[in-house]
Amino acid sequence: MSDLDLTRFSINQMTVKQLTLPELATACRELGVPAVGLWRAPVQEYGVEAAARLVRDAGLTVTTLCRGGFLTAVDADERAAALADNRRAVDEAATLGTDTLVLVSGGLPPGAKDLRAARERIADALTELAPYAEDHGVKLAIEPLHPMFASDRCVVSTLTQALDLAERFPAHQVGVTVDTYHIWWDDTAPEAIARAGVQNRIHTFQLADWITPLPEGVLNGRGQIGDGAIDMRQWQGYVEAAGYTGSIEVELFNEDLWARDGRELLAETARRWAENVEV
Repeated sequence: MSDLDLTRFSINQMTVKQLTLPELATACRELGVPAVGLWRAPVQEYGVEAAARLVRDAGLTVTTLCRGGFLTAVDADERAAALADNRRAVDEAATLGTDTLVLVSGGLPPGAKDLRAARERIADALTELAPYAEDHGVKLAIEPLHPMFASDRCVVSTLTQALDLAERFPAHQVGVTVDTYHIWWDDTAPEAIARAGVQNRIHTFQLADWITPLPEGVLNGRGQIGDGAIDMRQWQGYVEAAGYTGSIEVELFNEDLWARDGRELLAETARRWAENVEV
């Protein structure tokens, strides 16, 4: 794909999860893809240190590791387990050579209804995790998810809420993830992006499109970029006006895409990326 400038392109591993990690590394090398965002489960299955060697030998930059988080538990034992798991996630990120761990904060505990209290428990957890991450050269990037996930997956639904948490900590410890799929609907998001940029808190920028009707099972409803309602160049403009110059990562969850040949999907995604961003 020598006709494309993919200098800032990163493919999130989940986009082409049908590829094994070695297959992904080989396909990236052959197609000229320079960077990947990795997920903990397949990396752990392959072996963290082995995965680090694999991507390093393939010449790949690891832009992010997904995911840490799920920090809203009330039960003391559950909270301790979550903190321990997040420390392991930081260790894994450092081993893989990425400086960014994406955090999906967690939903409401069973029977709970207080969103504000859940967010405060996230802040309490970050008080312990942020210094640990800094000691390992890793930044924590709070990712707001679309409000439809607030009850079971992420009580942080807007960039403003994410920044309200992140700003309690130094910017080199805690920032935010800007993901078009989750924030494109929010009229206040451009202002929040500018606010994050002033503080150097945009730690990663991810693309996925919003397609309608949503596929069955909204968790896996992200569309290929260019297929939906989101103006990717507009959102790229917002983050770059805020000073972001890093990789632009494509992270898709879609059963129809996963049923296709992974290498062909990777090539298509790289081309769609090139068609929908300014390089």
